[in-house]
Amino acid sequence: MTSEIFEESERARVALTSRVRRKRYSRLNVDRGSTWWAPRAIGWWIAILFAVGATCFALGALPGYLSAVGGEADAVTFFVGSLWFTSAAFLQYLEVVNVDQDPPRANFRQRFRLLTFEPRRIDWWSTLVQFVGTLFFNATTFYALSLSLSVSQLDRLVWAPDAFGSVCFLVASGLAWFEVCRAFACWRLHSLSWRITALNLVGSAAFGVSAVALFVVPTTGLSRNITLVNLGTFVGALCFFVGAVLLLPERTQSDSD
Repeated sequence: MTSEIFEESERARVALTSRVRRKRYSRLNVDRGSTWWAPRAIGWWIAILFAVGATCFALGALPGYLSAVGGEADAVTFFVGSLWFTSAAFLQYLEVVNVDQDPPRANFRQRFRLLTFEPRRIDWWSTLVQFVGTLFFNATTFYALSLSLSVSQLDRLVWAPDAFGSVCFLVASGLAWFEVCRAFACWRLHSLSWRITALNLVGSAAFGVSAVALFVVPTTGLSRNITLVNLGTFVGALCFFVGAVLLLPERTQSDSD
């Protein structure tokens, strides 16, 4: 389900996409505030947390940063960034499950919900899969803190969860893209929602390239292509950062935009 039509009266109907409904009518986004400062709105926190997490990943992927702070501090930067990602992804899931089930502007407001099962909603699947992906990134960045792992342990504890997390991000971004386009392909450069989902899709693809290149070759004990690992991570993080910043104006734009 990507959109719904509500009858406000015999002569009035309101058509809303699932994305617009949760971004502007969720009970957790009632207080819009300003575009850049709205700490009472969950959408504002989602944008800020994703942006901070993406900044950590982009910083950690810079060769100059690794040389300046050392491998241990660089690994900590990635781990901290993954925690920001997980926090943002969980709030995004809460944003979805707390969308009011009644028509917009109805007097009834449902109670706060922590977990739901709504397999017919594409945004429910997208946010759930993305949240699972961030948990995989928590695991891979946590185990990467250890400097005493064997080659087989690196592939099992670091590479495998990174690969699974990248797949989850790619699936989640694909679902979000389909939610906005309602087709496999579309071109809507004027739409903030389209630009955000397009950036996240490209970022997820870049993370996927990085994950493939991270695989440790048993004969050498080194990643398949460390340059591609850093490049894919940096490009992906940059896309996620820009997409996160664009979430701020998307949250406060008018219904006519």
